[in-house]
Amino acid sequence: MLATVVQWLVLATIAGAIVGTGTSFFLHGLFFFVEGTASVPLWVQMILLPVGGLLNGLLLYYGYKANKTGLKDSVIEAVHTQSGKMPFKTLLIKPVAAIITLASGGSAGKEGPCSHIGASLASGIGRVFKLNAELQKRLVACGVSAGFSSVFGTPLAGAIYGVEVLAIGRIRHDFLFPAIVAGVVSFEVSKWWGVPYTFYKLLPLPEFSEILFLKTVLIGVICGVVAWVFVDMIALVRNIFARLKARFGLWPPLLPLFGGLVLSALILVIPTEYLGLSLPLMDRALDGEAMPYLGFLWKTILVAVTLGSGFYGGIVTPQFVIGAIAGSAFAPMLGLSPALGAAVGLVAVVASASNTPIAAILMGVELFGGTLGTVYVAGAGIAAYLIIGHRSVYPDQLIAYSKSSWMVVRPDMPLGQEKVYLSYGFLRWWSKFKQRQGPQYWRRLVAWVRRR
Repeated sequence: MLATVVQWLVLATIAGAIVGTGTSFFLHGLFFFVEGTASVPLWVQMILLPVGGLLNGLLLYYGYKANKTGLKDSVIEAVHTQSGKMPFKTLLIKPVAAIITLASGGSAGKEGPCSHIGASLASGIGRVFKLNAELQKRLVACGVSAGFSSVFGTPLAGAIYGVEVLAIGRIRHDFLFPAIVAGVVSFEVSKWWGVPYTFYKLLPLPEFSEILFLKTVLIGVICGVVAWVFVDMIALVRNIFARLKARFGLWPPLLPLFGGLVLSALILVIPTEYLGLSLPLMDRALDGEAMPYLGFLWKTILVAVTLGSGFYGGIVTPQFVIGAIAGSAFAPMLGLSPALGAAVGLVAVVASASNTPIAAILMGVELFGGTLGTVYVAGAGIAAYLIIGHRSVYPDQLIAYSKSSWMVVRPDMPLGQEKVYLSYGFLRWWSKFKQRQGPQYWRRLVAWVRRR
């Protein structure tokens, strides 16, 4: 056991230092280009979006055409089916594509490229040290954790996120120690490279009460539904563009170009502040400013069109923004402060859309401080995680265990391919209902509607 601790102290420290350096260079480049296009006029923005879409399409199409290894660059796939191997030659494609997306105004996040950089660099380190398949998997998970920690300045939450995101309902405890070491080292290295981080302080909260706790759980339920809409909207737009491609035989690089044209039309009615990272919106919500009820929907639509049409970018930062906006907007309806609602909503949407409730709760602790608010964000996060069911922004996620005793799934089945079986008792009741009472019930229901 001591040898294992020493082994991972060395390997995870090396991985964290290299990943922290790589992600820091990416973040500085991203900030430089995004700031350069942040205040362009509307007509320039409407030109940048389709141009950025075309550049994205060309880069991703020709870049991945050169990948002859047969390996996918999905982090989750690398751990589950590729023995921790990533195609190293395509390392820079996604980071460059993300810079193009965000600099042109596409609505996406910055953490996806960092997780990709982390996994790719960690995979390369494993090959240099000639690690076996099991150690290689752990090192790639370390890289994901390190990349995530470097983005938001949340080393503990980032470490857990990189492990928890692999499967719904299961955490590999043997991944935790190296992931935490890599996350802390990456965070410290990124600070040394001058990456800026923002932390928030919640307003003083009243003493704990069950009523206040139940209200925050209700916010979590609402945000679980918001996350549900977010996940399904992205899937819907992806399906629409895939059908357009199949129907008309479109050249793949043209899809994000069309997506950019759609975004250009949408910003004629949706404020441009919902484009890009939209972090100022999140900051305002966490400062207690009231947000519009449909703000989360505007951000959801722009993110869905951006990512669904073929732009590349992260998927977690939009969850932060959507959660903060939704929580702030709906909190006053329940007698809660908008700031507390924003903090609770942020955690709840990340917990549900990514299926990472533990990482989301820890993120709330690291971003907002270990205060009484932790109790409230925890209840909301778990409630939202349950409400969304077996849906995720990561199609490669596996279902290790069902979220409900009403449903039984085969372990480690991919999302979208799972067969969900209701409990035997319920099936028996439903069968009898259909045979004996079903027809009569429907006839009575139709007669009642007609009478009304």
